[in-house]
Parts: sequence; structure tokens; C-alpha cells
Amino acid sequence: MAELNIVLHEPEIPANTGNIGTQIKEVLTDENIEHLRDNCTEIRDLAMIDLLCSTGMRVGELVKLNREDINFNERECIVFGKGNKERIVYFNARAKIHLQQYLSSRKDRNKALFVSLAKPHNRLQISGVEVRLRKIGHSSKIARVHPHKFRRTLATMAIDKGMPVEQVQKLLGHVKIDTTMHYAMVNQNNVKLSHRKYIN
Repeated sequence: MAELNIVLHEPEIPANTGNIGTQIKEVLTDENIEHLRDNCTEIRDLAMIDLLCSTGMRVGELVKLNREDINFNERECIVFGKGNKERIVYFNARAKIHLQQYLSSRKDRNKALFVSLAKPHNRLQISGVEVRLRKIGHSSKIARVHPHKFRRTLATMAIDKGMPVEQVQKLLGHVKIDTTMHYAMVNQNNVKLSHRKYIN
């Protein structure tokens, strides 16, 4: 029986090691993002990708957005995050232009910011966003494209470019800074360049 217990406990070790390994997760490169944009056949999808890229908002926050939540003059919008906490996120000029084009192309009266392409144009759900992004990723030959990857990419890029972690935390709506640090995946190439600049 003692031997049997040893056999049963052995599989737990690699499982834990695997979890440690998955802490460093993939981000999208700037070229990946351009390929995704190029493979958008609908202005809605282009607007959606640009908004995810520039705000780093959660997919659950994206699908809750209404047209009236968007402030085009200030290039910002109010989102309701975890625990229904309100915060302001900011988007870039590209997202603004594509959002405006998308909204002006719509014929429905749904207050939702993003709706289904087919009638009756219901509010887009999380699963709808995930399926669409996966499909665009497949067309772009980019593996594992999902909404959270845009959030991780924004966080990594912001920290990489020198944005204070506290500001990234506020931007992403994290309660604890530890969560933000989890996103701070170091770009190895930048480490190499910094080494040459400061140490050699």
C-alpha cells in the first residue's frame, strides 16, 4: 500500500511545475496586431481590436459598453470592472476613427456599443467576441488569439516603455499591484540592449 501511495502522489509534482511555467504568457507583437487588423473584413471587428489594443479593458467590460459611454472628444470611456467598480480608460486616434466609422455604418437602434452582425443585432456577448477573434487569428495565422491577450500585451508594452507600474495598475483596474506585476513580462531583447548600453 505504501508503494501505491508514492505512485499516486508523483503526478502532482509536474502539475505544480507546469503552473510555474505558465506564468510567463505570450503577448502579441506589433506585427501580429497589424496582421489581425489587415484580416478584419468588418469595420466592427477592426473597431473592437483597436479598442482592446489601446485600452487593455477586460472582455467583460467591452461587452457591457453602451454608445453613450464613449466620449470621443476626450478619447475615453467609462467601464465597469470587477465588483462593478467604475473607471475611465483611454483609447487612441485609430480606435476613435474606426469606432466612429462603425457606429455611423449601423442601422439598428440598440444602445450597445458592439452588436451582432446579423439581425436582430443583439448586444455582442463574451463568447461572440472570443469566437470572432479566434477566427481572425486563424486567418492571420496567429495562434491562440483571445481578448485577454490584448490586455496582457498593453500591460507589458506600457511597463516596457517605462510607464510606472502604479499607473498601469490604475489603467487596468487592478486592486492589488501584485496582479499588475504578474503582467510585467520582461522583453528579453530589451534586457540585451540595456546590457550593451549600460554594462559593456
